Amino acid sequence: MKKESTKPKVAFICIHNSCRSQIAEALGKHFASDVFESYSAGTETKAQINQDAVRLMKQLYGIDIEKTQRSKLLSEIPAVDTVITMGCNVQCPFLPCKHREDWGLDDPTGKGEDEFIAVIHNIEQHIKNLRARIEADSF
Repeated sequence: MKKESTKPKVAFICIHNSCRSQIAEALGKHFASDVFESYSAGTETKAQINQDAVRLMKQLYGIDIEKTQRSKLLSEIPAVDTVITMGCNVQCPFLPCKHREDWGLDDPTGKGEDEFIAVIHNIEQHIKNLRARIEADSF
């Protein structure tokens, strides 16, 4: 019988679950899978993950997010402990959780590569900070 994980579950939420939230899920798994479980979802879905995000995640981290992730609705993820919204400037739907925060990230979709990379690196720093706060239990 599989033992249920006791690690906190973190959901990265964005409208379409195709870019920032997908990057956050992938980087959460990459940098903090020993501390928390990462999920991403949205209120709508896209047919595919943003191709710039896919290309740059492969280039920067060697992570192929299309291999293990897809655009998902909120109803497709398990109950979570922490909800992180990406900064969509819209009212995100209520998702029950113990902690909620907004990272206020601009959507890099359709913008230059430098801006896209800056958002990815910003997400990486947020993930590392979140990891440290969860490890220290400082919410």
